[in-house]
Amino acid sequence: MSSAEPRVAEPFIDGLQFGEGPRWHEGRLWYSDFYEHAVFSVDEQGSRRQELAVDGQPSGLGWLPDGRLLVVSMTDRRVLRQEPDGSLVTHGELGAWATGHANDMVVDARGRAYVGNFGFDLEALFAGGPNAPKVTKTSLVRIDPDGTVSQAAPDIAFPNGTVIFPDGRLLVIGESFGGRMTAFDVADDGTLSGRRVWAQLEGVFPDGCCLDAEGCIWVANAGGSECVRVAEGGEVLDRVLTGRGSFACMLGGADRRTLYCLTAPSSDPPKAAGLGLGTIVQARVDVPGAGLP
Repeated sequence: MSSAEPRVAEPFIDGLQFGEGPRWHEGRLWYSDFYEHAVFSVDEQGSRRQELAVDGQPSGLGWLPDGRLLVVSMTDRRVLRQEPDGSLVTHGELGAWATGHANDMVVDARGRAYVGNFGFDLEALFAGGPNAPKVTKTSLVRIDPDGTVSQAAPDIAFPNGTVIFPDGRLLVIGESFGGRMTAFDVADDGTLSGRRVWAQLEGVFPDGCCLDAEGCIWVANAGGSECVRVAEGGEVLDRVLTGRGSFACMLGGADRRTLYCLTAPSSDPPKAAGLGLGTIVQARVDVPGAGLP
C-alpha cells in the first residue's frame, strides 16, 4: 500500500443523481446520469450541457471510429448508437449473456465494444431479507462494429470498469465483487485470452477506472470514499480522497492530468435517485491519461 500522503479532491460540479461512465472526449468530460436518463458533458470550467436523452438508465459510453456515440442502456440490456441525425438505434443486445443490468463499457480503436453487466439483481441484494439473491458471476460481452454479439469472457464477478492499453493488445477489467483487476490479451479479431490477475486489491471494490501513461490504473473504490492508483501486481501508489462514495473516474483536462471522480452517497437507488446529491470532484495528478477509454 502507498505510504504517500493522500491527495484531497476539490469540488467541480454538483447536482447529479448518479453519474457513471466518465470519458474525456473532444475537450469535454462526458458522463451518464442514471436517474436523469441522460448523457451530459462539461468543460474544464464546469459549464455543463445535456448531449442526449436515454429512456432507460444510461451507463457506459464510447465512440465508433466514425465518431458515432455508443451508450449502454442498462435496464433493457442493450447498447444504443446515436446516428448523425441524433436518433438512437439498437447497436446490439446483450441477450442471454447478461444476467443483470448492463453496466460499464469500453470501446476499442476498431469499434469493438466490451460490455459488462451486474450478473444478478443488485437492488434486491441491497434490500436484503430472506429472498436476497446470491452474488453470481456473469459474462463480459463483445459487440463488433457490425452489431454481432458474442461472449468475450465468462465467470467474471461483476465486470465493471475496463481499460485497453495504447497498443490495443491488453485489456484489464475490474471485478467489483472479486476485489481484483483481471487482465486479458486481445487478439487481432478481438478475442480475449491469457486470463490472469493483474492486481488483487485489499479493501477495494473496483468500479470505474482509467489508465495513465505509466501503465498504472486509477480505480474508483465503490467500497470507500477514494480513488486509488494501482500498479500491476497490486501496489497502491497514490490515492485521492473524494469525501463520499466513489464510483467512477477519468483523467482529463487539456494535459490529461486532472482526475475527475464521480461520487454519490450510495449506489443503492433509493439513496441516490431523485436526491441530486451526486457530484464530480477533481484532483491534479502527476501522470497523464493514456489508452482507452
